[in-house]
Amino acid sequence: MTVRIHRAWLVAGVTFLVLLASAAFRSSVGVLMVPFEDEFGWSRSATSLAVSVGLVVYGVTAPFAAALMERFGIRRIAAGALALISAGTGLTLVMTASWQLVVLWGLFVGLGTGATALVFGALVTARWFVQRRGLVLGILGAAWATGQLVFLPLIAHTIDTYGWRQASGAISLACALLIPLVWWVIADRPSDVGLRPYGATGPATDKEQEQNATHSGWAAAATALTVLRDAARSRAFWLLAGTFFVCGWTTNGIISSHFVPAMHDHGMAATSAATLLAVVGLFDLVGTIGSGWLSDRFDPRLLLVAYYGLRGSAMIALPAFLGPDIDPPLLVIMVFFGLDWVATVPPTALLSTRIFGPERGPIVFGWVFASHMIGAAVAAAASGAIRDAAGDYATAWFLAGALALGASLACLAIPKGPVRRPLPVPAPT
Repeated sequence: MTVRIHRAWLVAGVTFLVLLASAAFRSSVGVLMVPFEDEFGWSRSATSLAVSVGLVVYGVTAPFAAALMERFGIRRIAAGALALISAGTGLTLVMTASWQLVVLWGLFVGLGTGATALVFGALVTARWFVQRRGLVLGILGAAWATGQLVFLPLIAHTIDTYGWRQASGAISLACALLIPLVWWVIADRPSDVGLRPYGATGPATDKEQEQNATHSGWAAAATALTVLRDAARSRAFWLLAGTFFVCGWTTNGIISSHFVPAMHDHGMAATSAATLLAVVGLFDLVGTIGSGWLSDRFDPRLLLVAYYGLRGSAMIALPAFLGPDIDPPLLVIMVFFGLDWVATVPPTALLSTRIFGPERGPIVFGWVFASHMIGAAVAAAASGAIRDAAGDYATAWFLAGALALGASLACLAIPKGPVRRPLPVPAPT
């Protein structure tokens, strides 16, 4: 008896690889900052500026990328985004000034990673899956988060052994090689290859027929802006965006960008610090996939309360255990970081859909995700400035922990059902 695998799982698998490759660049940022500073004489604030610009562009691109995918197709946008990441990373090999780093990391890679962010995964999930959406969101969220961490020891070892140029070149090449696989496997919609979404039963619905329509690029952008305008009138949107702002602050903003430089300040080798972040990445696989499973079964708001509370407590405790060696208490804290690193993604994405509806929920989540990356950008710049001013990161860790504890309390106020005034659905043109 032959068991056929639904193509949705193959599409999800390639989407996983795209998110992993995109995240590999994000992982390189933390371990490249010190080599750049050593070779070019740049300050921590200068390298942090490039990181911050990239995170802002990353976040703001995400909701428009979802709209453009509606117009031009998932496959084209994903392939173009990988090309941008490859070019932006590869061209660092010939840069000579910090403003060039801002252009390459900030604009090229910011656009590319923004177009292949979690909104990309959410759109693939919404189109290709009727069942197992929470699980698939958890798996794709793990790819996005884990990819930022599990490659770190390899990247750090490459930098120590061969230099930062070889590491950047390898990331650029990996992204370029993935483009043909994206073009071959990913179809924009199940109907393009004569299929229904995974788990769909009965005749095709009006919603599926509408998803097959092609709209203009201007209409796609207008939809994103209209949804933002109407969602911004709801307290629920600001609670989701505000808590995800803190999520970005406490993950990409301070840990991904500054953990390795912070450990360098305490005498730990970059490879050892990168190994600790790889531990976070490995346990994130368990935490994020488990969070997707839990989100299908329990109140997502209560899950968020627990996740942010755990993260805030770990942030506040972290400075007491920093040093040149990997001691057991520090390892335990990193395990806790891993278990809830991006465990916030599945419940936040599901709440966006439940509150704002299946038509506008993914676009609302795009704007919520933009808030996440803006929070990360502010944290990256603020943490670098704190370190330059105080000589260490202690204040930055305590600030991040306090914000996470505040986000934990704020999650209790998020509604669990639809907003009273449903968002209008703009007529496509």
